[in-house]
Amino acid sequence: MAEDYYDILGVSRESSDDEIKKAYRKAAHEHHPDRGGEEAKFKEVSEAYQVLSDKQKRSQYDQFGATFDQAQAGGQGGAGGAGGQNPFGQQGFNVNMDDIDLGDIFGSFFGGRQRQASPTGPEGGDDISVAVDISFKDSVFGTERELELYKRVKCDHCKGNGAEPGTKIDTCKTCSGSGQIRQTRQTMLGAFAQVTACPDCKGEGKKAEKPCGQCGGDGRTKENKKIKVKIPAGIANGQTMEIGDGGEAGLRGGPTGSLYVTVRVADHEIFTRENYDLKCEIPISFTQAALGDKMNLQVFDDKVKIELPAGIQTGKTFRIHNKGIPHLQGSGKGDLLVEINIITPGKLSGREKELLKSLVEEKGESSEVKKDKKGFWDKIFA
Repeated sequence: MAEDYYDILGVSRESSDDEIKKAYRKAAHEHHPDRGGEEAKFKEVSEAYQVLSDKQKRSQYDQFGATFDQAQAGGQGGAGGAGGQNPFGQQGFNVNMDDIDLGDIFGSFFGGRQRQASPTGPEGGDDISVAVDISFKDSVFGTERELELYKRVKCDHCKGNGAEPGTKIDTCKTCSGSGQIRQTRQTMLGAFAQVTACPDCKGEGKKAEKPCGQCGGDGRTKENKKIKVKIPAGIANGQTMEIGDGGEAGLRGGPTGSLYVTVRVADHEIFTRENYDLKCEIPISFTQAALGDKMNLQVFDDKVKIELPAGIQTGKTFRIHNKGIPHLQGSGKGDLLVEINIITPGKLSGREKELLKSLVEEKGESSEVKKDKKGFWDKIFA
């Protein structure tokens, strides 16, 4: 008798349908041939799940599992005979799965890009990922960078078709021009069919009579290529741009991959960013805070006028509209946020101390504080 289906999936007989499905996905992911697993083990996992995922079949397997092999072979009509009786009922258990492709099943289970059921055509080129460092100012106004990439490009000698110039390109004899190979495996569940790219022509359906002497029939060579990349105004640290056809050339004329450029923005000594708003903190003196002042703030290549009212407090923030960072999509900019920080002098000369004492005596600073925060300060200075 074959190994117990529950043992194959690593579950108990009391396991729920969800637990069986979860165990199956894990085991199939581990043993799938396309992922380096053993084909025989993968077949066992698939057969086990076909039974245990069906409530009726699972119930019958639980009842007749001990004599499963004998019961399937016995009966008047055999396991699949029209009048035969087997552990799974009168209809038998020979499942015709010729039209089912395992690539579709596992593509949906494992997520991500689904494997094509009929892989035809030349293989596409690989994507390339690079990182580019720019200044904070360049992220605000945009810039351009020239990148040098060592990558696969179309072979100049054969123009990418993989054939020596002047020679023929014939229909692939292995796949008869279809670009795919259909493999059928017989199992106790029936016939499992899987369609894969032809290993001889790599899914193209045709093959060069004489491979290109420059690229060996690949249609590509490796070279250093320079490419100019425009980095848009308003891009943020860590954002990635996709440049179509900027990656490696495809096999024998296949589609070119993409180039992914991740932008790393350096910190600025004055400005920071919050969404599309530009933020900064400016220090002012005690005198400026008390008497008020007018200031010209240099914001990169622009000047912004700020008027400080007399008696301004630390933490006051001015919002200047449309002086921030440009929006990547659409028009307009964010705002400029300027926060005030009053700097208290650390050391005073004798003359400065005398002037401040005179100010306290004349103005009664403690009384002013009481007036501003009367309810709170009365409890402290009572």
